Amino acid sequence: MRHITRTVWILSIVSLLTDTASEMLYPVMPVYLKTIGFSFVLIGILEGIAEAAAGLSKGYFGKLSDLSGKRLPFVRTGYALSAISKPLIAAMVFPVWIFFARTMDRLGKGIRTGARDAMLSQESGIESKGKVFGFHRSMDTLGAVAGPVLALLYLYYHPADYRTLFFLALAPGVLAIMATYLLKEKKPGFRPGRKHATSFLSFLKYWKASPEAYRKVVAGMLFFTLFNSSDVFLLLKVKQAGLDDTAVIGVYIFYNLVYALTALPLGMLADRMGLRTVFSGGLVLFSIVYLGMAFTSELKIFLVLFFLYGLYAAATEGISKAWISNISSSKDTATAIGTLTAFQSIMTMLASSLTGLIWYQYGATAAFVLSAAMSLATAVYFMVLNPSLGLQ
Repeated sequence: MRHITRTVWILSIVSLLTDTASEMLYPVMPVYLKTIGFSFVLIGILEGIAEAAAGLSKGYFGKLSDLSGKRLPFVRTGYALSAISKPLIAAMVFPVWIFFARTMDRLGKGIRTGARDAMLSQESGIESKGKVFGFHRSMDTLGAVAGPVLALLYLYYHPADYRTLFFLALAPGVLAIMATYLLKEKKPGFRPGRKHATSFLSFLKYWKASPEAYRKVVAGMLFFTLFNSSDVFLLLKVKQAGLDDTAVIGVYIFYNLVYALTALPLGMLADRMGLRTVFSGGLVLFSIVYLGMAFTSELKIFLVLFFLYGLYAAATEGISKAWISNISSSKDTATAIGTLTAFQSIMTMLASSLTGLIWYQYGATAAFVLSAAMSLATAVYFMVLNPSLGLQ
């Protein structure tokens, strides 16, 4: 396909393999942790620390990548850590060891994200960013379909054999590492910065130095993220409506399949209509989904809502990075995307806590309606931003 270069293909296949490994374990991770003695509180603390490590490290390693002018070392190291962490989680059951292995997995994501997205940006022009990032998200999300399907098949023949599944997840991870050695480092189109010591939070300085357009776009994205809680709440609503565990996992797979199949065409549409227009449309879809979740309990309607939710994800996740890469300098691409994703990780933790609190105090309907309203408000905010800032 035009604009989809060899590098984009390899990075996309690496992401597919890595996500397959991760998503093989996603449905069974809480169950496995419970079987080895973890309480719900301890699971929550584990996931919070792991996500914080991933979030903050995205900004730090994105900044390091820009300062060095190199991408490949960060990409390879990040994917290697994530692959190795999978069997380590099952190797021993001590809580400290589990915390170490789980944090290693998320740290790997933090190390590679900014550098990988900068490589994708380097492989595309302004007119094709939506297509390139959409293609990558499509391939990545196919892993989120393949992973749970493989896990369900294995557990069908080997019920409750969770530990073996963690070791099997090493296979696609190793293939992903091997594929990174097919990549070649390109000379940066900018002069690398000084390679002096960089503090862990030094990427925060980028906010003041960034273009006005970047600050306005990121501010809107972060406001939305504050009300975009974990997908676990959507699955919990489906579960409360009476669906069994297999049906709940099936709905999750269906959502990811829709996302994977539509990310590329919506990315191409964004290149033609404008990234801002398609992104804002995705936020409107989010509002529709959450309003629907607030007032329905029927399986047929759930399927329609998860179909729309897949469209929302395809219209926002890859496109948001394409948008950010277009309004930031090439010498700061990894820092710009890393800073955004670092802030988003923090906001996501706050969003899940906020949604859980509202759900507990006022019920699921109030939680979903609030998220729908704030998403719609964000869509309006983006559409009224001054076009002269280059917010195409």
